[in-house]
Amino acid sequence: MRMKIRYANAGGFTRIENFVDLKEVMINEDFLHPENESIALGFRNKDSSGIIELTSKEFEFLADKVRKKTHLLKGVRIFDTGSMADIKKK
Repeated sequence: MRMKIRYANAGGFTRIENFVDLKEVMINEDFLHPENESIALGFRNKDSSGIIELTSKEFEFLADKVRKKTHLLKGVRIFDTGSMADIKKK
């Protein structure tokens, strides 16, 4: 996975680009407060590591955008899971 980050600091903007391996997908469920559920993507390489955490709404937005563009991808296999069950295996 390629990560590109741009953020503002006192001297202007700083850009960071890094190649990392996606290591883990974590789903944090909260039965008492379902609005606090999240999906976290854990990544790592030899120099850095981190977590990208998405709310369920952010994940649904991302899944919807990817679902609409899967016809553009060649040689990618998508497996049916939960709310993304309407995506067919290629």
